[in-house]
Amino acid sequence: MARALLALASALPAVVALNNGLALTPQMGWNTWNRFGCGIDEDLIVGSAKALVSNNLTGLGYNYVLIDDCWHADSRDPDTGAPVENKDKFPNGIKGVADQIHSMGLKVGIYSSAGTYTCGGKFGSLGFEEIDAKTYASWGIDYLKYDNCYNEGRAGTPLISYERYNNMSRALNATGRPILYSMCNWGEDGPWNFAVDIANSWRISGDIYDNFDRNDVRCPCTDMLDCKLPGFHCAVTRILDFSAPLGQKAGHGHWNDLDMLEVGNGGMNFDEYVTHFSMWALVKSPLILGNDVTNMSDDTKTIVTNDAIIAVNQDPNGSPATRVWKRSLPDGGDLQLWSGSLVNNQFVFAVLNTGTSNHTEDISLIDVFTDQGKSFGSGTFTLFDLWQKDDSGKWGKNIGDFQGSVSVTVGSHQTKVYRATPASSSKRALEEL
Repeated sequence: MARALLALASALPAVVALNNGLALTPQMGWNTWNRFGCGIDEDLIVGSAKALVSNNLTGLGYNYVLIDDCWHADSRDPDTGAPVENKDKFPNGIKGVADQIHSMGLKVGIYSSAGTYTCGGKFGSLGFEEIDAKTYASWGIDYLKYDNCYNEGRAGTPLISYERYNNMSRALNATGRPILYSMCNWGEDGPWNFAVDIANSWRISGDIYDNFDRNDVRCPCTDMLDCKLPGFHCAVTRILDFSAPLGQKAGHGHWNDLDMLEVGNGGMNFDEYVTHFSMWALVKSPLILGNDVTNMSDDTKTIVTNDAIIAVNQDPNGSPATRVWKRSLPDGGDLQLWSGSLVNNQFVFAVLNTGTSNHTEDISLIDVFTDQGKSFGSGTFTLFDLWQKDDSGKWGKNIGDFQGSVSVTVGSHQTKVYRATPASSSKRALEEL
């Protein structure tokens, strides 16, 4: 009981300090940057919002339409200092776009940087937090992605970064409008330690790119706990490795952000995109689509509409999956076991193969249920394969009851994901509680 009260007490300041009631589960939506970069305008954004609706992605939870960098005019309003949109790109203004998006039942987000300029070279918000937040609120903005470019060297310790990003957090909260605050400082200074009190999510690494496992010198760190240059061009498996120890820092209203999804952008194959989507979901990263949602292949739709995987991400328990083990394979790459808890005494686990050939492994259920204890893991479990459909066409085929272990064959760069429900014989021993 004492440990439970201590855990509750440690969680309370985050709730009180941010106090916006948002992102109780990881946010979901679509962002312009990965696919379109600076090539954005009003028609693209409104058309993409309509596509979210027509493809029923909104019914699955993708409800934020996020305008990333390059919406800006060349300069701020010379009299007030307020941010101004590019009228050639947005003839009806950002407010006009927001009104259209809101009329579809969606929410709208915008982008800035905690620096003098954005990463695309537009005016940043450093020193203009109050006027920018007020303007965003007047436009009807529901979400701010806040980057880290041109930060004038105001980084290097957690406190320095905290103060710079907290300026915008306070300004957003002062508007009285609930605005989801998505920090994008690339894992610099360990935001998982300081951002819990001020943001709804924080990026943990340099920028993703549309590749499964290529190690790029521009993403030089092998872990983020002491990374001095987060960089960019970070492959999916590199970012997943970065995330492995950080799940303990995430929870309701504050999440580790592994960056936007690349599913559908063409740099990976089907199995690699399934792995990308599945693992982002299991570790409770925001699920922000980064593809052209107006022109999706059937494979892309299949992946991003798997409601069983989305349900894991949005599970009310809010507990990220943890990597139980990572084992080297003879042909290179590795096999990984990840496991997590869901509501109603249900569980999820995934087996990931980063190697170049198929691999079959007997997965110990005691390993899967490490956190629940050996007695519990020795019980019988009904398993549901979340990437197979049952006879009614629903994701999550019942593949039977298992005790002791389950044999799993995983193809190259493939991930198998299972939901596990214990039979009545699966109980924790008193000494394991």
